[in-house]
Amino acid sequence: MLKTEFPSARPQPHSAVPPSLDEVERRVATATRSLLDERRDEDHWCFELEADATIPAEYVLLRHHLGEEPSPHEEKIGRYLRRIQGEHGGWPLYHGGALDISATVKAYFALKMIGDPVDAPHMVRAREEVLKRGGAANANVFTRFLLALYGDLLWNALPTMPVELILLPRWFPIHLSKMSYWARTVIVPMLVLQALKPRARNARNVHVPELFLSGPSPVQHRAGHQKRLWAAGFHGIDKVLKAADPIWPKSGRRKAIEKAVAFVTERLNGEDGLGAIYPAMANAVMMYDILGYPEDHPDRAIARQSVEKLLVVGEDEVYCQPCLSPIWDTALASHALLETGDPEAEAQAFRSLEWLRQRQVLDVKGDWAEERPDVRPGGWAFQYNNAHYPDLDDTAVVVMAMDRARAKLADGAAYDKAIARGREWTVGLQSRNGGWGAFDADNSYHYLNNIPFADHGALLDPPTVDVSARCVSMLAQLGDTDSPQMKAALKYLEDDQEADGSWFGRWGVNYIYGTWSALCALNAAGIHPQAPMMRRAVDWLVSIQNADGGWGESCDSYSLDYKGYEPAPSTASQTAWALIGLMAAGEVDHPAVARGIAYLAQTQADDGLWPQEHYTGGGFPRVFYLRYHGYPKFFPLWAMARYRNLKQSNSHAVAYGM
Repeated sequence: MLKTEFPSARPQPHSAVPPSLDEVERRVATATRSLLDERRDEDHWCFELEADATIPAEYVLLRHHLGEEPSPHEEKIGRYLRRIQGEHGGWPLYHGGALDISATVKAYFALKMIGDPVDAPHMVRAREEVLKRGGAANANVFTRFLLALYGDLLWNALPTMPVELILLPRWFPIHLSKMSYWARTVIVPMLVLQALKPRARNARNVHVPELFLSGPSPVQHRAGHQKRLWAAGFHGIDKVLKAADPIWPKSGRRKAIEKAVAFVTERLNGEDGLGAIYPAMANAVMMYDILGYPEDHPDRAIARQSVEKLLVVGEDEVYCQPCLSPIWDTALASHALLETGDPEAEAQAFRSLEWLRQRQVLDVKGDWAEERPDVRPGGWAFQYNNAHYPDLDDTAVVVMAMDRARAKLADGAAYDKAIARGREWTVGLQSRNGGWGAFDADNSYHYLNNIPFADHGALLDPPTVDVSARCVSMLAQLGDTDSPQMKAALKYLEDDQEADGSWFGRWGVNYIYGTWSALCALNAAGIHPQAPMMRRAVDWLVSIQNADGGWGESCDSYSLDYKGYEPAPSTASQTAWALIGLMAAGEVDHPAVARGIAYLAQTQADDGLWPQEHYTGGGFPRVFYLRYHGYPKFFPLWAMARYRNLKQSNSHAVAYGM
């Protein structure tokens, strides 16, 4: 892996004078007006959510797989892909990152499909880098699956996932309910595709044999995270499954395909799509296509429409998002606006919270009920609609915002039911170790990450500190500080603290994100600021502050061995997380906080917001990262407003869970 050194990302004395509170007030006001202007409509926010080259590349190839007319957006997608190509010749998983062979194979294939000549300099460089790394046969499972759909790779070069898997009883060691929601929704339609082995229509007859060192022959892979003995055992099973595939009973296969189709159709989720994530949506469309559903069939048509909803169409470029984030964006923006105390901002937050209230999942028992059948639904999803898959992180953030708002509203009791149901659902999904996963309880079947299909290492949804901290924050803000559930959760957070004082962040980059989350939770739960785990976390955050006064952390910190924090240039969102975390620990008067506020003041753009190209969101560690375009718009505002509020108050104690 290429490593980039950032000389400025070392803690050094910073001489910048912190802004006066009057200046902070002016900057908060400017940022508040700008954030209000960023609304999607009168009710909510939905900022762009950008991943890497793979999703826009897959979008191009999906259209050609289906035999659709060339997209009018192809030229603009090509511009986007060429712009984000790395100096190393390939495509990274995040801004400034190392070349990723799978992203590079997909981007190259898409550009060739669009019409880029193979002897163009950018194509030559990409191809040479792929071949240096063993060729396209060394790409990940999802990339090899796409190549098999186009006939550029043999199907037996893929791990065998028989569609009959969906018929197995729940006690079986390999079962869909034991996998994460995202794996489940992606895999089920993929099982049908692998059983029927369709061939892309590919009217332009574009292939990429030049990306292989040899022919499209099978390659046995063992990912770095996979244990040798486990992997060897599963590879042995894979060989048996491949040998048995031609003689599999046809009646059982038909039954399995029917059950898979029923699973997908039940969860189509309207124009928001299967699982509300691109890979699942695209697989659903291809599944309906190979099964002979006409383009105007309601299920296929709505599945296809869900993909189009993800496009970001600009004047010069187009790209495809992995999903949409309106609930998350709106809840966090509402917190920031409530922090400002500005009457117009608060009024907008109240409107947005009413919009959120209408989107609580109260009637659908989703897949999470497999593990907790007696729990009533009551959560919120990440996207506009995703009723089968609400998540604990969004639920906690929404509930905390509603709880802040109801004390200021004459009809605040209108939120009581929503808050109570959200709390009930959250408590019901606490895992046995005291923590919370994002979507399911006790989704910790770690042996499954050793199956050949799981070369990405992201098949599961076990409890994580950041989600658990958010749930602790919510429960504590609602007054629960001494229940058995809270004691178990605090023990989980204490046990998971790293030796250096930080906490790992699963859904944000990385230890800064995890540490911010944990410090807010510990403060809300009444842990004294001088408690050892609070002190160690504060010392760690101060020790990694950059020379410019900000904080930054590279996605490289998600290395296979998780060595810990990796320095990077300061970003607005990571600086805000560090500041909010330090203030939660009672450190509003610390010189590091003053330097951080000075950094935010100095880097605020003329429009009142903050620029940020670096990816600070986590999708799947080492596999998939996210650039939340909203993060530098509401988190720095939140941090500056809180700083002003605490400096002006008689008490320096943060009263909320976030």
